[in-house]
Amino acid sequence: MTYEELVKKVKKVVEKIDKGAVKEHAAIEIDIEGEGEGAFYVELDKDKVAVEPYEYYDNDCRIRTGAETLIDLVTGKIDAVKALEDGKISVDGDIEKALVLSDVLKATVNKKSSEAKKPATASKSATSKKTTNKKASSK
Repeated sequence: MTYEELVKKVKKVVEKIDKGAVKEHAAIEIDIEGEGEGAFYVELDKDKVAVEPYEYYDNDCRIRTGAETLIDLVTGKIDAVKALEDGKISVDGDIEKALVLSDVLKATVNKKSSEAKKPATASKSATSKKTTNKKASSK
């Protein structure tokens, strides 16, 4: 994956963040090592989320990781605290600001998961009603 592809993918995920879940400002520089190497930043603020492909010197913290780990983090496949404990990421600066990003991403992934389950439940209800109605009418 190239740097440009990585930034585009992260931007797409971050833009879906529930802006209502963002309670405080966080400016986070993300430094990618290895494949897709480069730096970009994520800025969260009330009613605003941004991902831009350049270094952000006035950041609250800097996260260093590989492209694959970053994608797993932003898509909710791995937990940020666990990744930090396992040495898959490192954080320089205010770790609480890194956790702000982690928390809003989790909230977005969890919200998306619960929304995906709702239609399945609704269609089951409709199917069971049809079955019940057919049984009642055949008596």
